[in-house]
Amino acid sequence: MSALTIYTDGGCSGNPGPGAWAYILISGDERHRAVESVPSTTNNRMELQGVIAALQEVDRHPEWQDRELEIFTDSEYVKKGITEWIGTWERNGWRTRSREAVKNKELWQELRRLSRSRSIRWRWLQGHAGNPWNEECDRLVRQAIGRLKR
Repeated sequence: MSALTIYTDGGCSGNPGPGAWAYILISGDERHRAVESVPSTTNNRMELQGVIAALQEVDRHPEWQDRELEIFTDSEYVKKGITEWIGTWERNGWRTRSREAVKNKELWQELRRLSRSRSIRWRWLQGHAGNPWNEECDRLVRQAIGRLKR
């Protein structure tokens, strides 16, 4: 069985400011897209929320439960956070190395919960570099933010 491929993005107009997240989930010939806007948020929150929403969508499909996931993000914050930093944050009581509280703790905890029992390959890709799925996610995010600003 092939991997389920997920592209995510999030962004803001201003930081903080109006923002949105989007994902595209690819299963064979099927495409599942979602986008949501938020009146006042931060870029990092939207990047995290896009991945969380995609994993929640996977949970709603019993036929996808045993599939390996390949998640593409253009956010080094998300990629490094979930693959490198989160274990240390947990061990340190959700504090960074400089002993500051981890920002977006509740989103990191939810991402950890959703991803813990899954086989996930986390992939970083450069944003605005021509990947059609990443560009589509970015377009969805920008359109959703634009609708908020009207």
